[in-house]
Amino acid sequence: MEPIAKIHACCIQGNKEELKKMLGVLEVNLTNLEYEQEGKKLLKTVMQRWLPAHECLLEMMALHLPSPAAAQKYRVDILYNGPLDDITATAIRNCDPNGPLTVYISKMVPTSEKGRFYAFGRVFSGTIGTGMKVRILGPNYEPGGKIDLFEKPVQRTVVMMGRKVEPVDDVPCGNTVGLVGVDQYMTKTGTLTTDPSSCPLVNMKYSVSPVVRIAVECKNPADLPKLVEGMKRLSKSDPLVVCTITEAGEHIIAGAGELHLEICLKDLVDDYMKGVEIVQSEPVVTFCETVTTLSNQVCLSKSPNKHNRLYVQATPMTEELCHAIDLGKVSSKADPKERAKTMAEEHEWDVNDARKIWCFGPETSGPNVLVDTTKAVQYLNEIKDSFVSAFQWATGEGVLCEENMRGIRFNILDVVLHADSIHRGGGQIIPTARRVLYAAELTAEPSLLEPIYLVEIQAPQDVIGGIYGLINRKRGTVVSEAQRPGTPIYNIQAYLPVLESFGFTGELRAATGGKAFPQCVFDHWKLIQGSPFTPGTKVFEITQGVRKRKGLALEIPPLDRYLDKL
Repeated sequence: MEPIAKIHACCIQGNKEELKKMLGVLEVNLTNLEYEQEGKKLLKTVMQRWLPAHECLLEMMALHLPSPAAAQKYRVDILYNGPLDDITATAIRNCDPNGPLTVYISKMVPTSEKGRFYAFGRVFSGTIGTGMKVRILGPNYEPGGKIDLFEKPVQRTVVMMGRKVEPVDDVPCGNTVGLVGVDQYMTKTGTLTTDPSSCPLVNMKYSVSPVVRIAVECKNPADLPKLVEGMKRLSKSDPLVVCTITEAGEHIIAGAGELHLEICLKDLVDDYMKGVEIVQSEPVVTFCETVTTLSNQVCLSKSPNKHNRLYVQATPMTEELCHAIDLGKVSSKADPKERAKTMAEEHEWDVNDARKIWCFGPETSGPNVLVDTTKAVQYLNEIKDSFVSAFQWATGEGVLCEENMRGIRFNILDVVLHADSIHRGGGQIIPTARRVLYAAELTAEPSLLEPIYLVEIQAPQDVIGGIYGLINRKRGTVVSEAQRPGTPIYNIQAYLPVLESFGFTGELRAATGGKAFPQCVFDHWKLIQGSPFTPGTKVFEITQGVRKRKGLALEIPPLDRYLDKL
């Protein structure tokens, strides 16, 4: 790195004599015309001659990346969801081309044929060929079940070489492959196998989250079917994009940031909806609802027939545990005893409570938990499914502004049920459980969490003052500032609320004369200080804005609506 820093300094400062000496040692020859260039142009020319990117990258990959045969020996433990000693895991570990087939499809690549995709992925074991019948295991497939499972033949096998697509008869393990004919049975990712006992591979995790949303609609209502089809194709082609339709009929596209959404909209209009004009809303940020303390009372809700009573309290969870759930280190699919041991040792949970977690939510994998802390309650298992359904519903639409909940632990303290099963069915339990969960949230000092970007800014020293001023105005905080060795360039890292990030790049360029270059990535969720019930606070303004945008009544529902008296 030291020669690169010296070359950078010589080019930027115009020290041509020193530069010529260094290039002579490195055996890099420039013409007189090229030596006359200044600053970044000269630096770019030098680096292209000395370290051509394509040659360097290819050489680095060839020298330093392990081969599939070597890598899969240690990667199988974190890639495979099933037993690590079964026939499929052994084939993956040995990179065996004659073993049972395992292919992980990581991306859908649009084809020239309208509405069709190449399923692009990597062969981990076995050999896949044209005409082979495969089992398609989707993200919701459970070993032994039939949900999200299809058995279909592969119509064509291709190798994707840059822009070109070359048809081949078969592809052995250790290589990437493109498949034709399986795209209509997959949404974004999935696993292909041939052995009925094979388990799926672990789904990919992303370092970013789709926290910025926009609503789109057609200028001409007759083009609505084209918009729906275009959004389906966009959702397939980009693993991170989430396309949904709200109850109000809005078509929502969620992405990682302003720039990501801009690219998605361009793809939607230019590639998937040619000739159709769309109207887009302003970008909208996703928030999460949370609680900040233990509920100040035990919340009771009675069923409509007054024969069943549910007692619940809410309490906050640590951000470390929420992060572990997001990463899948703590999940509903893990062995209950192992999970309880992890939560007791790493997150200071009581082992008995950790073993009695009923479910995670929303969508069975979110960072909220429902815990059974009751003692000797009759018929409790009979209402478990109904309570879990209500929990998934409530955590997906919180009481403050119908946003997802995050970091809330709901403890079921006691349950009183009618002796006759006909009086404690889902129609009685689900609405009651939802009401008591909302009451528990309202009594535990609820608030909102906002998504925060980690912004990395590269800029010279003379514009740092303008950067600090802009970040302070945007409610951001500077984390670190460090000078690159041997250069006048500073690296500044700061936390910036996603809500304040719209237009940030343009304002930064204006404040620094175009000398600063930012890069944003989602980092964490941060609690917004204040009470959503107190006018004048930031969290109150955000809550009111979200409720207004969703067409809800501006007033947060009162506790009396959900809480019953003894």
